[in-house]
Amino acid sequence: MTLQEEIDKKAGEIHTDAYPMSIGELISLYRDNELDIHPEFQRFFRWTLLQKTKLIESILLGLPLPPIFVSQRDDGVWDVVDGLQRLSTIFEFVGILKEENGDLHPPSKLTKAKYLPSLEGKIWESDNSNGSLTSAQRLEFKREKIGVQIIKKESDPDIKYELFQRINTLGTRLSDQELRNCLLIMVNRDFYDWLNNLAKYEPFTDCIVLSDKSINEQYNLELALRFIIFKNVDIGDMHGFGFLAEFLTEKMIEFAESPTFDKETEEQIFKNTFDFINKTLSEYAFKRYNFDKERFEGKFLLSAYEAIGIGVGSNIDEWNTKTIDNDLIEDVKDRAISLWDNETYTNNIGSGINFNTRIPVIVPLGKKIFKP
Repeated sequence: MTLQEEIDKKAGEIHTDAYPMSIGELISLYRDNELDIHPEFQRFFRWTLLQKTKLIESILLGLPLPPIFVSQRDDGVWDVVDGLQRLSTIFEFVGILKEENGDLHPPSKLTKAKYLPSLEGKIWESDNSNGSLTSAQRLEFKREKIGVQIIKKESDPDIKYELFQRINTLGTRLSDQELRNCLLIMVNRDFYDWLNNLAKYEPFTDCIVLSDKSINEQYNLELALRFIIFKNVDIGDMHGFGFLAEFLTEKMIEFAESPTFDKETEEQIFKNTFDFINKTLSEYAFKRYNFDKERFEGKFLLSAYEAIGIGVGSNIDEWNTKTIDNDLIEDVKDRAISLWDNETYTNNIGSGINFNTRIPVIVPLGKKIFKP
């Protein structure tokens, strides 16, 4: 297929429309539940009060804003693909922003802005005219327009996810997994809730021992996702992917959309695996072994997680037939130590090793070493 044929084919799968809408119209759509800004995304998008104030200032000054992107669902509702934080800021200031549980978010009170320092302390509306915008200012605010780019429902459904991923990869400071979480909520909210619960499973969190920063960036969810994916996929599926993040995202969506993916079975395997690892290796499971000091030490290591976690998980049914006693604990510990004396393992870890090189070596090695 030539480049032009590829362009014609893909362009034919995308149906769009575009027109400006007043902020008042967008407020009405939101109030009538015809515009879904996914309140569950709010935990992943972090705007400061100053950033919010700058947006309100820009609107009051009549400065043009970037367009928002929406995707039309089969029920006619618009899903916000890009512009969530801008719309949330507007709705929060006006006092109509809803939390995940449906309760109203407290209206925002602005801070001092560069061109409008008198915005400090201002709210949308109050009995005290000095503490809020005037009626005329509110009307002007609602009449300001924002461009709306619409992906129509006839489009390839994957276009919405691809657009969301591309825009937000370029335009925000979300971690890979925070972005992935937003995509997953759009694709299958139940699957996201399921994965989130796995990531909070106490024996799992006891084993991985992450910093608060890593947890805030949803790294525990990424580790749970890696376990599910690498335990179930053919390692050869990774060829053709330049980046691990891209591979994880594609497989996550594939599993979330699959009618045959058995969450109940996968959850049991996950819990059995980390129950076992927690009882045998505890918080030392995924740390480097120091042969001179004869102990595990240091921080969590992803390569150890990939080898030991997936190695044990792939053999958990056999391990569960055994009684966990001192002899078995020593056996599992010896296997974990042996990784650090195994050249196949040590030669394929480190920051300079591409995932396409590391995973096809480490995962099969872990399955072999941790086979009872």
